[in-house]
Amino acid sequence: MSKLFIACMIACALPSFAHAAAPEGAAVEPAAATADAAASTLTDYKLGVADKVRIIVFNEEALSGEFIVGDGGTLSLPLIGEVKAIGRSPREITRDIEAKLADGYLREPRVSLDVLSYRPFYILGEVSKPGEYSYSNGLTIFNAVARAEGFTYRANKRKIYIKRFGEVVEKEIKLTPDLQVFPGDTVRIGERFF
Repeated sequence: MSKLFIACMIACALPSFAHAAAPEGAAVEPAAATADAAASTLTDYKLGVADKVRIIVFNEEALSGEFIVGDGGTLSLPLIGEVKAIGRSPREITRDIEAKLADGYLREPRVSLDVLSYRPFYILGEVSKPGEYSYSNGLTIFNAVARAEGFTYRANKRKIYIKRFGEVVEKEIKLTPDLQVFPGDTVRIGERFF
């Protein structure tokens, strides 16, 4: 009986101990916070040149298919022509396509849009193989450096420079393991000084 009582007391005390042990303002479950942050970046994603999308118009196979955002920042779709895509979220584009199809072509069209592949990111400077690489969800700076076959011996491993897609100036950022790289980013690894 006493063993059961002690086990129940320990089980009840563990959640409050874990919460008390965490520093003030810190999340008890960092994995959940990371997942929430990743999910918010995916829902906020804005399309750009070279993104590949799948558009499905329900019950209209001839209007459905895979499309690439062209150099002009548009998707060229059958029947309705050009639809502006650059700088817009998939949800905004879906609403625009539905409105254009409803304007004399289909009655109550239902459209879905999925991003199949993202525009590439670029890495240059003190890495073994600088260049253009395909983006994948959740890409961190260390994943990007690994794709470029690692740092050179001269690489500054304390700070990097990133020019985010759509910005004109690169920013100096402290190198941390959780630093995210996004589609269209240009990452520059600087040289360290002795």
